[in-house]
Amino acid sequence: MWWLANAGPAFLAAAALLAGAGRQFRPGWTLRVISLAALGALVAAVALAGWTGWMGPRTLALPGVDALVSTRLDVVSVTMLVLVSFVGCIVVRFAATYLDGEARQGSFMAWLAVTLASVMLLVSAGTLPQLVFAWIAAGQGLRRLLLFYPERAAARRAARKKAISTGFADVALIGSAVLLWQATGTTDIARLLEAARAGTAPGAMALAAWGIALAAMLKSAQFPLHGWLTEVMEAPTPVSALLHAGVINAGGFLLIRLADVMLVSPSALALLAVLGGFTALFGSLVLPTQPAIKTQLAWSTVAQMGFMVMQCGLGLFYLALLHIVAHSLYKAHAFLSSGGAVERIAAARRLGPVAKPDGAAVGLAMLGAAILYGALAIGFGAWAKPPQAVALGAILVFGVAYLIVQGMSPAAPRALLQSTLGFAILATSAYFILHHAAEWLTIGTLPPVPAPGPFQWVLLAVALIAFGGIALAQAMLPLWCDHPAAQRLRTHLSHGFYVNALLDRVIGSRVIGKA
Repeated sequence: MWWLANAGPAFLAAAALLAGAGRQFRPGWTLRVISLAALGALVAAVALAGWTGWMGPRTLALPGVDALVSTRLDVVSVTMLVLVSFVGCIVVRFAATYLDGEARQGSFMAWLAVTLASVMLLVSAGTLPQLVFAWIAAGQGLRRLLLFYPERAAARRAARKKAISTGFADVALIGSAVLLWQATGTTDIARLLEAARAGTAPGAMALAAWGIALAAMLKSAQFPLHGWLTEVMEAPTPVSALLHAGVINAGGFLLIRLADVMLVSPSALALLAVLGGFTALFGSLVLPTQPAIKTQLAWSTVAQMGFMVMQCGLGLFYLALLHIVAHSLYKAHAFLSSGGAVERIAAARRLGPVAKPDGAAVGLAMLGAAILYGALAIGFGAWAKPPQAVALGAILVFGVAYLIVQGMSPAAPRALLQSTLGFAILATSAYFILHHAAEWLTIGTLPPVPAPGPFQWVLLAVALIAFGGIALAQAMLPLWCDHPAAQRLRTHLSHGFYVNALLDRVIGSRVIGKA
C-alpha cells in the first residue's frame, strides 16, 4: 500500500513538471493533466481512508529509507489527506478558468500542484525529516504563488513579511525535531509519541514542545504577527482559497500531530491558549469594520486560527481537528464564491431601513440560546464531557444568540424569526453530533483531554466573559453604531489598532519593502 499512500503527491509532482516545462499561455492539455492529477490524488486519499478504517492505523515505509521517509496512516492523517485533496481538486479546476489568458498560467498551475503535493506529504508524514521537509516545501511553494504578480509592490511586501514569519517557524521546527530525535533515538513519529506518553526525557520533550508551539503560532498568523495574512489579497483568488483553506492549517495540524509531546509542557499549552484566545478576540473585533469582502475573510481566518490554537492549548485536539475541517470547507467556498457574492449584492434591489433589535430582543435571544444549548447538551450527554469542551460549547451560545436576534427585532417579519430559530437549532444539534463523532473517531489516536487546573479555569471564565461581551456588542451594534465615540472606535478597529503598522516600523521598510 506504500505506493498508493504516495500516489497523490507523485501525480501532482509529475503534473507540475509537465506544466512548468510546457506552454505557459493557455497551456491547454497540461491544464487537463493537472486536473486529472488532482482528481487522482483525491481518489487515492479516499481509498486510503477506507483502507485505514478497515485495517487500522499503521506506518508504511520502504526498507532502508524508513528513517527518512514513511507514511503515517491514522484518523488524523487520512482526514487531512481527504480534506487537502478535495479542496485542492476544486481550486485546481477553478484556477484553470480563473487564470485563462494569463501569460504565465502554466507556471502558476505548476507551483499550485507543487504546493498541494507538499501539503499532502506534510499531513501524511511518518518521520520527522519528511515532516520538516514538507513543512518548508509547502511554505516555499506558497511564496511563489503569492508572487504571481511580482510587479505589485503590495504582493512583494506581503510575501516578504510571510517569509520572515515562516522562516522563524522553520528554524523552530527544525530545532524541535533535532531535540526529539536526540531524546528518543528515533525519527519515527509514532514511536516518539509513545515515548512522550511513557515520560521519556521530559526536559527535552518540554523544550521541544515550546519550539513546536512557536512554529505553529508563527505559521498560523497569531497576534502580533498576523499582518501578512491580511495583506496577501494581491494574489489571485485561487491562492487565497488554498492559503486560507489549507496551508494556514499547517500550524494547527502540527500541534495535533504531536499532541502527546505538547501535553508534556503545560506552560507551552498555556501560551497557546492565551495567545490563541486573544488572537480570536482581536480578529473578531476587527472583522466587522473591513469594507472589502476578501479582507473580511482574511480577518475571519485570523480569528478562526486563534480559536483553533486556543482549542489545542486547552487540550481539545480532537475539536481542533474538527475545526480545521469545517473552517477549510467554509473558507474555500467563501473565497471562490466571493466575486459572485459581490455581483449579486450589487445587482439586488436597494433594501429598506434596517430592523434594529432593542435591548429586550437581545436579552430574549441570549436566554433562548442558553436554554437551547442546555436542553441539547443534556440530551446529548455533553455534561459528562471535559469542562473545556463544555465551556467552548457555551461560546456557541453567543453565536446562536446573534443568529436569533436578527429575527427578534420588533420590525422583523415572523418568517425571519422562524428561519433563524430553525437554523439555530440545526447549528447547535450539528455541533453536538460532530463533537461526538470527532471524539469517537480519534480515540486511541489523540490523547485524552487533561483535567483543567486553576489557570485553565480562570482562562475559561475570561474567555466566556470576553466572547459574550463581543457577541452582545455585535448584536446591539445597530443601536449605537452612529454614536461619535463608536465612529472613532470603528476607525481604530478598521486599522487593527495599528499593530501591523507598528510591527512594520520595527522590522523596517528596507527588509519588507514599501507598498
